[in-house]
Amino acid sequence: MDAIKKAVGCKAAEFVENGMRIGLGTGSTAFYFIERIIERCKEGLKVHAVASSSSSLEQARKGNVPLLDIDHVTSLDLTVDGADEIDPKKRMIKGAGGALVREKIVASMSRELIVIADESKLVPALGKCKLPVEIIPFAKAATVHHIHKAGYKGEFRKSPDGNLYVTDNGNLIYDIQFNNPRQQPEKDHETLIHIPGVVDTGFFFNLAGRMVIGFLDGQVIVKD
Repeated sequence: MDAIKKAVGCKAAEFVENGMRIGLGTGSTAFYFIERIIERCKEGLKVHAVASSSSSLEQARKGNVPLLDIDHVTSLDLTVDGADEIDPKKRMIKGAGGALVREKIVASMSRELIVIADESKLVPALGKCKLPVEIIPFAKAATVHHIHKAGYKGEFRKSPDGNLYVTDNGNLIYDIQFNNPRQQPEKDHETLIHIPGVVDTGFFFNLAGRMVIGFLDGQVIVKD
């Protein structure tokens, strides 16, 4: 699987051109894209980048990728990021790495979001994997109570040390487990996003451009 992730990450890096301002995604597949960008910068590629998480920022900084201050950037040429699930309409669930809000902000700033994933992420309908929902810590029990009243169940994400996972924004992640595939995920998002205390959900709509998909047989295919 690592070989597939590396292959799609390297393929996506081919779409980066001199002079571009690029967004760096987060997660195990985006890691390999960033590694290839580091290599290409050493080979002479001239780009500037922003990162969607502290881990990606640190990786790029250590690799001497020129970085922009995200607070002074309003648009990007290209962002490359992974996905947890992708349906035939290019609707996605993202956020397994905990950076869903920042990933969505960076993606929305970009002229194109290239999604990199292995074939297992292609699903007929979203909802098999958990949906991350970022919520603020204040009155978290009340927020979760309203999530439950809306008909959703899940649990707070925890760090390896057993404490509640805290995002780069200082918030918490509540992972919702669906009982069945979501035929209208937009409605789920609208219900959840209007609950006080919810910052955003891991549903990504109308953001994906080209997709670079890796297959177990070694193929890497670019889909428009």
